[in-house]
Amino acid sequence: MGASLNDIKKRIVSTKKTSQITSAMQMVSASKLVKSELAVRRYQDYAEKIREVVTHLLYAHGPKVDTEQEDQDYDREDSDELAIDYHDLLIERPVLKTGYLVISSDQGLAGSYNSSIFQATMEMLETDHDSPDEYVIMTIGSAASRFFKKQGIDVVVEINDVSDIPSFEEVRKIVLGAVKMFRKGVFDEFYVCYNHHRNALLSNYRVEKMLPIIDLDEGEAKQYELDYIFEPSKEIIMDTLLPQYAESLIYGAIIDAKAAEQASRMTAMRSATDNAKELISDLTQEMNQKRQAQITQEISEIVGGASALENMN
Repeated sequence: MGASLNDIKKRIVSTKKTSQITSAMQMVSASKLVKSELAVRRYQDYAEKIREVVTHLLYAHGPKVDTEQEDQDYDREDSDELAIDYHDLLIERPVLKTGYLVISSDQGLAGSYNSSIFQATMEMLETDHDSPDEYVIMTIGSAASRFFKKQGIDVVVEINDVSDIPSFEEVRKIVLGAVKMFRKGVFDEFYVCYNHHRNALLSNYRVEKMLPIIDLDEGEAKQYELDYIFEPSKEIIMDTLLPQYAESLIYGAIIDAKAAEQASRMTAMRSATDNAKELISDLTQEMNQKRQAQITQEISEIVGGASALENMN
């Protein structure tokens, strides 16, 4: 038995209200996306400049850094003090354990944003590792934290309820913690897993290697033949700049992921609004057909009644 006219009217009213909500959420997400993209552009300006400064200072005249140095003694129980040379962030050492930072959203209604990250990350972990003992998981976003705990995977550091455009202070714990754990030898490589924002309609899953730092090109420094005077010393200066550069890379991935989240939520809400409007159109057509059938039936009953009266007379 089909739905009655009253039932259809109620569904139309309910769907219209849902459409209004999703439309409002779409506009909110669009506004947040514009702000997120602005934050990403500002970060890119900063990242380009600090990368330039670090590259030039690192390869300035003086003792060169051996990025392939071997046989280093990495004390995994080292203190919190930075007791090793400034260039430890550049040395590729034997990988005994890998660290991963997985960035997700705290809230839903973002389409396949979270599920695509989780699926791709789990496939990578199962392919690259034989057991959970070979990696360390850190998360930003309650969705990622819940997912990995449900899978029985320990999350060593997590930050939830991060704002739409997080400041560095909000994520300082996990950013500084990642650099510190790498320097202490808790893991030997560090990757960030997130959705990279390309435009309002497209984002790509990305696994980006953050530590050790491998993207500094000595050839870029040769463009500027400059002599630097270091005060107090090159080692001390680089011991400040290199961790700051590594931290900026991780922070950049976080705000990039947030931009992708807003774009995904805006697209999902637009799709939901379009679906609601299509459903309203279908329900309205069904209601009109039922009303027409009801009117036709009533007319037929009236005509039938009139004919019956004429036959009686």
